[in-house]
Formats: sequence, structure tokens, C-alpha cells
Amino acid sequence: MKKYLIIVLTLSLVFSGNAQTLEDYFQIAAENNPGLQANYITFEAALERIPQANSLPDPTFSFGYFISPVETRVGPQRARFSLTQMFPWFGTLKASGDVAALNAEAQYQTFLDAKNKLYYQVAAAYYPLYELNKWIELESNNAEILKSYKTIATTKFENDEGTLIDALRVDIMLKDALTNLEILRKKKQPLVTLFNKLLDREEKAEVVVTDSLMASNLAINGDSLLTNNPLLDELDIRLEASRKQKVLAEKQGLPKLGVGLDYVIVGKRTDMAVPDNGQNALMPMVTVGIPIFRAKYKSAKKEALLMQESYSLQKKERINQLISRYEMADFDREKYQDLLQLYDKQIAETQQVLNLLLSAYRNSGGAFEEVLRTQQQLLKYKKMKATALMNHHLAVAQLNYLTAKKY
Repeated sequence: MKKYLIIVLTLSLVFSGNAQTLEDYFQIAAENNPGLQANYITFEAALERIPQANSLPDPTFSFGYFISPVETRVGPQRARFSLTQMFPWFGTLKASGDVAALNAEAQYQTFLDAKNKLYYQVAAAYYPLYELNKWIELESNNAEILKSYKTIATTKFENDEGTLIDALRVDIMLKDALTNLEILRKKKQPLVTLFNKLLDREEKAEVVVTDSLMASNLAINGDSLLTNNPLLDELDIRLEASRKQKVLAEKQGLPKLGVGLDYVIVGKRTDMAVPDNGQNALMPMVTVGIPIFRAKYKSAKKEALLMQESYSLQKKERINQLISRYEMADFDREKYQDLLQLYDKQIAETQQVLNLLLSAYRNSGGAFEEVLRTQQQLLKYKKMKATALMNHHLAVAQLNYLTAKKY
């Protein structure tokens, strides 16, 4: 129990001011997210089943009154008090407690997986905000560049060095850019709301997003994919719990022992004097519960065996899914890393072409349409780079979740 409290206290760090890193947001989400809190409370509730499973059944107390007193040598029996305590067969309570403890441990693994999944969800909501901010920045810069082009084209037209078509063409593209910029700005609030709700914060709470991301050149260590993974550890623990459940079913099918005490109130005889006249009777008792009806015990044992088989198959299926998802996520990570290198080259070369075309246009006044086309191509590559960088980090975040990376 102590180790669980330490982990929870670690998760419940309180940060002052605005969080500046994604890891800070992970901690805030771990502290505030109601779904994760509910998952942990479910684990705490499972812990409370352990003392229930370890406890003896309640003693039985009974009282009987003789409407027609039973005459005995020492007097008539008036009433009877009985107290009985049943004890399950040796080891039954321990087996029951073991099952409850293992089920609680399995629920804790479910909580750990929920925490890892929440971290992935936070990352999956964080990186699109980076992409959007980058697109807004690029579109805003593009609008400013088009305004400068419009000024150049208008000046050349006024000096009879260019055509009106050039000025109109750049004006059309500028209007498109401003409209796109407005749409992108409107898109930000829904993404901010999605992110803040994962942290259980106000919809419009400020989200600080880094203005630059770097692609990771380090391969994710896949060794932990099948080790120390809550998704698999949960099934291992449930498999062990089902083995203990089989032991418990066998123990429950054994006799139950009970001890008790009867106290009988005896009235005095008035017709004659006898030794111990009216002496109340005290009688110790031993009770044996005989499990004659075996069907329920056999059924409980078979249920435990079937659950063992089920958990084994579930684990095999989860392993297959984890390996498949890991390979796809790792492929995506490498794919977007390669695309980032490609886009860097294309951006550099397209910028060179644009500089040459713009210089030629300023000198001769020709090929302005090619200048605009190249400018839009450059914008496209920069946006594709921002999107590839986002997807690269999303793939890394998924790999971190699949390998149960510790933050």
C-alpha cells in the first residue's frame, strides 16, 4: 500500500504558474483528469475487498423461548440462547485474500495503462496546436510577402514596366491567404478546448506551446514493449488470480468447522427438592458444515480453469497487437523523419529558385506568375514540414505509450 501512495504523491505534484513543457502538462493531467482519478479510486475500492475476503463469517446468535416448558429433573427449561462461529477450512481465508489482492494489483495495472494512455492523448492534442501555430505563422508571413509583391507589381504597372494582370493576380492570392489565415485562427479555440479538457481546466485557459520542435534521431527502445508493460502485466496478474481462484474453489468444497455455546435458562421445581434445582445449563457445541452438493464447487473450479485459458489467449492477442502497432508507429516515425529531410532540401532549393525569379522580375518585369507559383510552392513545403514534424512526434508519443515509457 505504501508504494502506491508514493506513486500517487509523485503524480500529484503541484506546479506554480503556466506549464512550459509537455512533461509539465502530463503531470497536470495526471493530477486533474477525472477519468484517471476515477480509475485510481476503482483501484482503491479493489483494495478494500482484501479485508472483506480475509474476514471470518459473522457469528450467529439465536434465542428460543419454550412456549410449553420442557420438564427436566432440575426444573423446566424456559429459554435457550445460542452463539455459533463457523470457520472455513484451513487456508480458505488466505486463498480468498490472495485472490482479492491479485485483483487489486491487476486494477492498479489498469490504472497505470490509463495514465500512459492519458499522456498519449495529451501529446496527441498538444502537437496539432504546434502545427496550427506554425501554419498561422507561415500564412501570416505569406500574406506579408504577397503584400510586398502587390506593391512591387503595382509600382511596375504604374511605371509601365509591368501589367495590371500581375497586380490583380497577386491581389487574388492575397485575399486567399487572408481568408486561410482567418480560418486557421478560428480553428485554434476548438483545439485549445480539447487540450484543456484533458487537463480538466477552463476551456480558454492559456496553452503554452513550444515554437520549435526537433525530430528525434534516436530509435525507440522496443525491449520494454513486452516487459513491464501494464497491458500485459494486468493479464499476468489476472492469470495468477484465476489460479488462486481455483485453489479457493477447492478449499470452499471442504468441510466447515464451527464452535458454539448453548445457554439454557431452567426454572425451579416447586413440587420437590432436588440437587441443582433450577440450575441453568451451559453446553459447548461443535458444528461441521458438510459440502454435500458438489455441483457449485465443481463449477467454480471449472470457471477458474476457463478464465486461465481466457487470460492466456488475451495476452497472446495483446502481444500480437502491441507488436503490430509498434512496427507501424516506428515506420511512421522513420517515414516522417525522412520526409523532414526531404522538405528541408526542397525548401532550401525552392527558396533559391524564388530569389532568382524575384531578382529577374525586378530587373526585367517578366515571369511574375512564376514568382507567385514558386512562392506558393515554398509555402506548401513549409506547411508540409510542420505537418510532418507533428506526425513524427505523434508517432514517437505512440511508441512511448506502447512501450510504457516512464515520465
